[in-house]
Amino acid sequence: MNALICEMCGSNDIIKQNGCYVCQACGTKYSVEEAKKMIGIVDVSGSTVKVDNSDELSNLYQIARRAKVHNDIESAMKYYEMILIKDPSSWEGNFFSVYFRAIQCKILEIATTGTIMQNCIETTLQLISDNVSNGDERRMAVEEVQQKSYFISNMLVAAAEDYYSKLEESMRNQYVEEYIIMTSAASGIVGVFCNELSEIFADDSAVMFPFGITVLKDRIKGGIVLNWEEKYAAIIRKYEPDYIPPKREKLLPVQTTSDGCYIATCIYWSYDCSQVWTLRRFRDYKLSKTLAGRLFIKTYYATSPHLVNAFGKTSLFQKFWKKVLDSFIKQLIEKGYEDTPYYDR
Repeated sequence: MNALICEMCGSNDIIKQNGCYVCQACGTKYSVEEAKKMIGIVDVSGSTVKVDNSDELSNLYQIARRAKVHNDIESAMKYYEMILIKDPSSWEGNFFSVYFRAIQCKILEIATTGTIMQNCIETTLQLISDNVSNGDERRMAVEEVQQKSYFISNMLVAAAEDYYSKLEESMRNQYVEEYIIMTSAASGIVGVFCNELSEIFADDSAVMFPFGITVLKDRIKGGIVLNWEEKYAAIIRKYEPDYIPPKREKLLPVQTTSDGCYIATCIYWSYDCSQVWTLRRFRDYKLSKTLAGRLFIKTYYATSPHLVNAFGKTSLFQKFWKKVLDSFIKQLIEKGYEDTPYYDR
């Protein structure tokens, strides 16, 4: 006869209490019939044995959600990972197993974590759409993903900014590239959520009205590139036919190609100037040659237009990025990058 082993936490400290078996480590309760199955006494009906793990999943959800409420990061991550293994279609398991790991990331892991969170959001929202049939539950699930995604994005951006601001001036110059990559990946989490919301739930009134269109309106108000603004506005007008996006003054001649150096163009007011020529060479000769560099380029082009539209005219933005870019460009020139006229590759 096999020993009783808790399926939730792996402990064998299980005793009988009040007609059921209780794990002393995690508190999971098992009925007599469940205990029989665990030690190998199973009723077989017909030639196929069907294993019903619904009670087990229910217990896992209960423990994982309790850990989430109490901000017990390690336990929440552990049990949501167990849920995902037993039920790959679980949006909660898919999202929170990544989310709680992201909360614990170290400073130099921010760029990778931001990219992983972006990929996770797309999968999670699709799982919600495919598997949550009740409209109210579907909306509440999307709302929770939105709240947590915005939180982790802000947390990662703040951590990167705090780390960079505390570096000594001489050290700061060496980490400009890493800083830009980190903040772009982290801030991109919000953009990916909004884009996937508009792609997956555009025709789902339970999710979009009023929650979804409020999210998209706020995103437009904060400043986004024109093609996404037009797409969001078209979705909003499905539910509010009279909606008109707020007018915004054009900040600068916008580079319309997919490879525009948005922030640099905003700071130096030209796509064709010596500083931007140097940066474009760095992009083409260095960043585009590695996987990490290509991920940065992708994230940068997705997020930097939003930053420019929202903050490009502020003196703080101009002063900060002018100092950062001037220092970085000086380093590139010292490494041999030219500042002569350049045509994109």
